[in-house]
Amino acid sequence: MKRLLSGLFYFFLLGTIWAQQLSDPEMQSLAEAAERSLARGIAFYQTLAIEGGYVYYYSLDGEERWGEGKTDARTIEVQPPGTPAVGMSFIRAYRATSNPGFLAAAEAAAAALIKGQNEMGGWDHKIYFDRPLSTTVSFDDDQTQSAISFLMALDQEVDRPELTAVVEKALDMMLNTQLDNGGWPHQYPARGNYHDYATFNDHGINDCIRVMLEAHRYYGKAAYAESIAKVTRFLNIAQLPPPQAGWAQQYNEYLQPAWARTFEPPSVCPAVTINNLHSLMDIYEHTGNRQLLEPIPDAIRWLKDSQLPNGKWARFIELGTNKALYYDRGRIRVDSLEQLSLERRSGYAYEVDLSGALARAEARYQVLIQGGETSPGETAAENDMEELVARVQQIIQVQDEEGRWVARQNRFRRDLPVAEWNGEYRVEDRISSALFNYNVSVLCMFLERYRKQ
Repeated sequence: MKRLLSGLFYFFLLGTIWAQQLSDPEMQSLAEAAERSLARGIAFYQTLAIEGGYVYYYSLDGEERWGEGKTDARTIEVQPPGTPAVGMSFIRAYRATSNPGFLAAAEAAAAALIKGQNEMGGWDHKIYFDRPLSTTVSFDDDQTQSAISFLMALDQEVDRPELTAVVEKALDMMLNTQLDNGGWPHQYPARGNYHDYATFNDHGINDCIRVMLEAHRYYGKAAYAESIAKVTRFLNIAQLPPPQAGWAQQYNEYLQPAWARTFEPPSVCPAVTINNLHSLMDIYEHTGNRQLLEPIPDAIRWLKDSQLPNGKWARFIELGTNKALYYDRGRIRVDSLEQLSLERRSGYAYEVDLSGALARAEARYQVLIQGGETSPGETAAENDMEELVARVQQIIQVQDEEGRWVARQNRFRRDLPVAEWNGEYRVEDRISSALFNYNVSVLCMFLERYRKQ
């Protein structure tokens, strides 16, 4: 009890110190500096725009660009951290500061995405402004989903009938592409292969769930609630029975774990399972249906039982045996990570440390079963006010005179086709959309909390 009281006093003291800091002129000065840093960073980033859109990386002179591979001055990326993610950074900055220039930057990014929306209402992972529109809707890697989330968020800020029409077309597409079993495919229209399967890999269905939850919160239509109910049922029936109470990466039409690419076997997948735990909790917080929390303890037990001796988790775990699976291209099974080809070892995460992700999922579950509310997107460091102030100061300090944040000495694979790559990397400084988005989020978080005090 004495230790508990000491801990409570410590956190009370931190809160008191923070309150005193907020009332200090130095804190006001830091807030002003953070807002100036946002303005300079966003002004610079707009100089990189291609018809309002963005890619992943830029050389320091802006002449070279990379997305999924090297790209050109007529192509933008839909997949995060590209155009929709940068657009969301602009919206958050606008909400934190009321600076109309930030909203204008978001509208320019939206205009780029609107040009790339295909006839079905979705997006592929790139928009080529000098080519015909793609005929594929991709749910891989938050591509179509991030575009819809961004456009819906912007639709809440501006009165643009043409924007609302684009959003409605996209949401109609989400309803039309939802499979009979309640999931969403990897891609649409049907191609007669694994792209047609209900796919959790790379957060596919999880990101679709996020979109439908946002759509129901924003617009309240019964069709969106029905879509959520349909995918909730799919989450429940797709969970495998104990003792392997997890989920597979993809399911065929018979609700069986299925092959995707030739190195992605039918299996139970720890990372997918953790993502699905959060989706269940997201839907629970939206609906209040406590039955959604019932599958979680069995899944957590299986995850803990499946940790490898090296402290990591295998991406694929064999059905029945619970052994780690390693497949090279061509469905060639090997016994260990070291026996995989260089291209596979370096290009795919067959083993990953999920200890932090599992701890966060379990902690969130404990809060929810006790009747609390959660903020799954925030980390403990971001909730620590002193740490947040330190991050803001560092972000302002490293911003250069042009308003750039430079990703220093990053390692990149050579610009070669996969089959020709020889294991060599480029090490160089680049402008990074992911770094830009992160720094904007930290600056905005600080300003939001500062102004609430």
